[in-house]
Amino acid sequence: MQARVRRRYVRERRFRRVGLGAVIIAASFLAFLLFTITSNGIGGFRRAELALDLNYDPAILGIQASDSSEEAAATAVSRADFRPLLASAAQAQLGDSSLVSEGAWLAVRDQVVEDPSLIGTTQRVWVVGAPNMDILAKGQVDFDLAPDRRGVSTATVAAYRTLREEGRIRLAFNSGFLTQADSTNSELAGIWGALIGSILTMAITLGISFPLGVMTAVYLEEYAPKNKLTDIIEVSINNLAAVPSIIFGLLGLAVFLNTFGMQRSAPVVGGLTLALMTLPVIVISSRVALKSVPPSIRDAALGIGASRLQVILHHLIPVALPGILTGTIIGLSRALGETAPLLLIGMRAFVSDVPEGVTEPATVLPVQIFLWSDEVGRGFVEKTSAAIMVLLTVLLSMNAVAIYLRNKFERRW
Repeated sequence: MQARVRRRYVRERRFRRVGLGAVIIAASFLAFLLFTITSNGIGGFRRAELALDLNYDPAILGIQASDSSEEAAATAVSRADFRPLLASAAQAQLGDSSLVSEGAWLAVRDQVVEDPSLIGTTQRVWVVGAPNMDILAKGQVDFDLAPDRRGVSTATVAAYRTLREEGRIRLAFNSGFLTQADSTNSELAGIWGALIGSILTMAITLGISFPLGVMTAVYLEEYAPKNKLTDIIEVSINNLAAVPSIIFGLLGLAVFLNTFGMQRSAPVVGGLTLALMTLPVIVISSRVALKSVPPSIRDAALGIGASRLQVILHHLIPVALPGILTGTIIGLSRALGETAPLLLIGMRAFVSDVPEGVTEPATVLPVQIFLWSDEVGRGFVEKTSAAIMVLLTVLLSMNAVAIYLRNKFERRW
């Protein structure tokens, strides 16, 4: 008997070690993943900037002296072409206009639009550098390689070293990454447009799936008779929760686009498609939350004369609310990270503007990450990882909200 007890303890200790080892391995993989994403994406939040002394000459900008009124001056500035101004200054001061980003003039124009008094003055301005300047400033060029294998010309390297000695180049926070939309230039590409598209899409998803899911769960749990039809409905809902997401994309393509002729790449179509995918998850979680309510609450409410509707609205749903909200946010988190169904409904288009409504063309964060990962430019590699960091932050925030709501409304019996 003592030998059997010792063997049992040995097996228990061995099983405990195996479980601890599994946890350590899983945590190691997670830590390695987060470290890789962070190390690759931290550069996406920085960019190289070059110092230029710009003379805002009205003649170069095409602004006439007759534009003296404030309104006329603002209109003239918004229509002015800042490309020649920036190109001539870069050529004269840096020796090569290609060292400056092709879209750097946009930020200069916005500054002048905000402050028209700059016209006619000379100001030192930090403008966005070209991709080659960006990778050189971030130390992403291996100078041990042969010059023809560095990916950067010898002249560009020499220009970078000269600018660094003169103090005309710096690494600054890339505010455009968080405030601008997509761009063909990696140094100007941002996620703001995709983030707004995700918010609009999730708003449509939540507005449709949450009320329908909760009402379906309440009906199945409280009103539906127990027969073969309800059994088929319950089995169908459970099966829909396990259907691959791309099937819902095909459904959205067939119904919303081909049948109803709705606009491609619109958040309303994406929200409707993701609502179909999220609805079974919300129904199942809501039913589980309603089942967890002690039967004594129903009996006590009915015993004092409350109607069935009053029991549901005043007692069952408030008690089951933590589970309902938790399941809803988990379902939305899954929908936020989906890419396949949105690709099928056309939300992979290049969108350089921030959407202002649910019917305008837009993209979402997962699709934006997918598109950037397919780009050949070296600058898009770190932008992809940086966008993943933003997406993970949003997902963790949603899960944190779910935990907070569960703890806030949870009642212990």
